[in-house]
Amino acid sequence: MSGRLGVWLMGLLAYLPLPVLRGLGWVLGRILFVLVVPRRKIALRNLALCFPQASPAQHRAWAREAFVVFCQTFLDRSWLWSAPREVVLRRVKLQGALHELDGDTPTIIFAPHFYGMDAGGLALPLHTTRAFTSIFSTHPNPALDAWFMRGRQRFGDVRMLNRADGVKPIISSLRKGGLLYLLPDMDFGPNESIFVPFYGMQAATVPSLSRFARLGRAKVVGMVTRLTPEGYVAEITPAWEHFPTDDVAFDTARMNRELERYINPIPGQYYWVHKRFKTRPPGEPSVY
Repeated sequence: MSGRLGVWLMGLLAYLPLPVLRGLGWVLGRILFVLVVPRRKIALRNLALCFPQASPAQHRAWAREAFVVFCQTFLDRSWLWSAPREVVLRRVKLQGALHELDGDTPTIIFAPHFYGMDAGGLALPLHTTRAFTSIFSTHPNPALDAWFMRGRQRFGDVRMLNRADGVKPIISSLRKGGLLYLLPDMDFGPNESIFVPFYGMQAATVPSLSRFARLGRAKVVGMVTRLTPEGYVAEITPAWEHFPTDDVAFDTARMNRELERYINPIPGQYYWVHKRFKTRPPGEPSVY
């Protein structure tokens, strides 16, 4: 019931002017920063580990911004997933190395967990007719799960694959010339992860980007979607040179270095509330 009510309320919020909706997100984010103490502590700890040169006051400012941006981008799903196509096109811009999306070369889009990732996921099918695949985890609330699925597939030729579906449909789609929207930058536990540096910390990282690129004979481009006062800007990077190699660990370490480069200009828009360093090498204590 609560899930259906939430979806209904989001439909109403879609009619609000964007500045009003963003103002509401700002208020909610500031409130949550104060009230949701466990996630605030996780964000502050992550920022202290990744940016030890920054002051505690700067860590706190970035963490507060992350809470605000989280709420703003969550509320933005109201119009992203229900407003007319022309409204979404006006507010969500795709720029950068757009030529990388031309043709039918198998292409993996490395799309890290910036809060604008769902806007970026819509920008692609709005600007290309190529088949587009992404991987998802089922939401425990059926109403919310259905809402997420409908929203993410509302434009273009989009196929959402469950993690339980395995690798075969992913590689098959790539080899047919499709796009794969991949978000492999979280700590998914010790199974199938390897430890490579992330901001100087050993981080359990799934090597799926390297493996999918090799198996799918695909090139890799980065995509960073940032929140702006007018909506969103999603930027495509040029294809990564000399990727993948035959060394999965080397490739995965490179992925994290590229991610650091993407985060550094906008640290307040990255998903710091996740325990990125929860899984530790054998014998190491928890950092949380």
